[in-house]
Amino acid sequence: MTSQVEITKIPDTFWQGVRDCIPTLLGYISIGLAFGVVGIASNISVLEIFLLSVLVYAGSAQFIFCGLYVAGAPVSAVIITIFVVNLRHFLMSLTIAPYFTRYSTLRNIGFGTLLTDETFGVAVATSGKEGRLGGRWMDGLNVTAYSAWILSCTIGGVIGQWLPNPEKWGMDYALVAMFIALLVLTLGNVPKTKLMHYIKLIGCLAVIMYVLLYFVPGHVAVLIATMTMATIGVVTEK
Repeated sequence: MTSQVEITKIPDTFWQGVRDCIPTLLGYISIGLAFGVVGIASNISVLEIFLLSVLVYAGSAQFIFCGLYVAGAPVSAVIITIFVVNLRHFLMSLTIAPYFTRYSTLRNIGFGTLLTDETFGVAVATSGKEGRLGGRWMDGLNVTAYSAWILSCTIGGVIGQWLPNPEKWGMDYALVAMFIALLVLTLGNVPKTKLMHYIKLIGCLAVIMYVLLYFVPGHVAVLIATMTMATIGVVTEK
């Protein structure tokens, strides 16, 4: 979730990045716990939940993995589906990349690898206010989020061993709720002159998604609809 805390004159320090990540941690913790519980319900061990959190580090992809695993999907289908779902990370990385051109290729790989929807939101909000982003600040932001996610997923897995029916508690809706919250917070920062334009784009996106789901698999529909509306958004931006 994008921090709503007013940030001014942010120094490029690791600990400032840690502090700026704190407002987003509730999202990581709640979704991570939910994933751990759902993972156990999908017959995935706590160790496997830990490894997924470390190596995949993507809430939507990890939830999708559970669904495909339960459905008995082949490994190739799992890899391709997760790759397509996470294509948005290329776009997010490209957005903030210009702020880190002074750093080495290895550092930039680190920035991009640990980038998430929430840290991207904080970074964009910060760059909009400050006109810059610092490497040590980004490390603090990313490492804090990464650590919180791994710990939350693992704890969720332990809890899930005593909670066999996660749907009863609405855990399966946790990821959807997170993205709704991100959307609401993002729209809250949009100037009123552009708000209606973005609402129309979101409405068109929903309609396109609804139609495409009748003809193509869900992950393909998400990709086509997102790329289509992103293109229209860029072309129509005033």
